[in-house]
Amino acid sequence: MINRNFVCIIGGAGHVGLPLGLALSSKGNDVILIDNNQKNIKKINNGIMPFVEDGCEKLLKKMIHKKKILASNQLEKVSKCKYIIVCIGTPINDRFKPDLKNFFNFFYSIKKYLNKNHVVIIRSSIYPGVSNRIFNIIKNRCKNLSYCPERIAQGKSLLELPKLSQIISGKNTKARVESGKIFKKVCKKIIYTNIIEAELIKLFSNAYRYINFSIANQFYLICKKQGLDFFKIRNLMKDNYKRNTNIPMAGFTAGPCLLKDTMQLSSFNNHKFPLFHSAMYINEGLPQFIINTLKEKYNLKKKVVGVLGLSFKAENDDIRDSLSIKLLKKLKSKKIRTLQSDEYYRDEKNVDKNTLIKKSDIIIIATPHKAYKNLKISKTKILVDIWGLAKKYQ
Repeated sequence: MINRNFVCIIGGAGHVGLPLGLALSSKGNDVILIDNNQKNIKKINNGIMPFVEDGCEKLLKKMIHKKKILASNQLEKVSKCKYIIVCIGTPINDRFKPDLKNFFNFFYSIKKYLNKNHVVIIRSSIYPGVSNRIFNIIKNRCKNLSYCPERIAQGKSLLELPKLSQIISGKNTKARVESGKIFKKVCKKIIYTNIIEAELIKLFSNAYRYINFSIANQFYLICKKQGLDFFKIRNLMKDNYKRNTNIPMAGFTAGPCLLKDTMQLSSFNNHKFPLFHSAMYINEGLPQFIINTLKEKYNLKKKVVGVLGLSFKAENDDIRDSLSIKLLKKLKSKKIRTLQSDEYYRDEKNVDKNTLIKKSDIIIIATPHKAYKNLKISKTKILVDIWGLAKKYQ
C-alpha cells in the first residue's frame, strides 16, 4: 500500500538527492534514500554526512534521531512511496555525447514497482526528449511523470532550496499538481511550464554560466601573455560601470555539471554549437596554459610544484571533473615533482598548506578556498594565482 507521506529519492546518497531528502524530511515527510553506494548509506544511517554540505550534518542527525529519513539499497522500497524523485547521474561519454544507457535501464528496472498512484519526478539534468522516452518506458504502469530540474549550488543546497523558484513540468495535470505540492513544502515559488522548456531551462542555465566563465578566462590568458594585471583591469572595468558588474572572476571552471550539461546541449543541437567548443577549449586548456607559461621561464624538472586546492570549487570536498586534479596529472605525467593540499578533500598524499608553501618552489592556487586568501607567501617563491587571492604577494 502506498503511503502519501512517503518520498523515495533515487540517488539519495548523492549531492542532489541527500540535501533534498533532508529538506523534505524536516517538513514532515518520511524519506527513503535509495542508493547503491554502501559506504555512503552506512554513513548516512549513522548520522554522518558523506560529503561537505553547509548545515546538512546537524539536520541529518536530527532527522535520523526522529526516524524521518533512512538510506537503503533496496529498490523495492519505492513501491510504498507516493513520490519517487530521481536524482541519478547523466554522464557524457568520451565522444562528448550523453551516455544515458544506465539512466534508461534504471526506469526499466523500476517500472515493475510502479502503479497509477505513484508520481515519478525526474530531477537529473537531461536534454530535450529524454522525459518523453522515460514516459514511454513506464506509461503502461504509471503515467504521472514530471520533470523538475535541480538548480542549487553545491555546498549551499539548504540555503538556496527555499529561495529558488522551482520549475515544474509534467505529462499530465496530476503529475504537475502533485509535484507542485511536494516542492511547495521546501520553496516559496513554483513556476509551471511544459517539459521541453523545463529541460532546456536547466541546460541553458549551465551553458550560459560555462560560456561566461570562458570569457573571463580568455581575458586572463590575454593579460598573462602580455604581462598585464587581469585583476586590476577587471576591477577598473566594473568600477561605477553597471554594464560590466557581472563579469566573473577567472579561474578553473570545472565540476560535474557545467561542462557536462553544455555538452548535452551541444549534442541535442547536433554539435552545431561553436560557442561551446570555444568555451571548452579555453576552460579545459587553462591547466596546460599554466604549465606552458611556467616552462617558458623555468626548468620544471628542477622545481617542486605545489598545488593548493584539489576540489572543483571553494569550501567543498568534491573532486569530480576537477581541473586541479587534471593539472596535477599533467605535471606528474611530465615527471615533475609535486606536492598537493586541500582544506576539505582528504587524501593520503596531501600535506598541510604551510608545509606545501615551505617546500614548494612554485605554488599554484588552484581552488579559491577561504583559507588561501591573503596567504603570506615569500617573494622568493613563484606564485601562480589565477583567482587573485594572494595578488599582493605576486
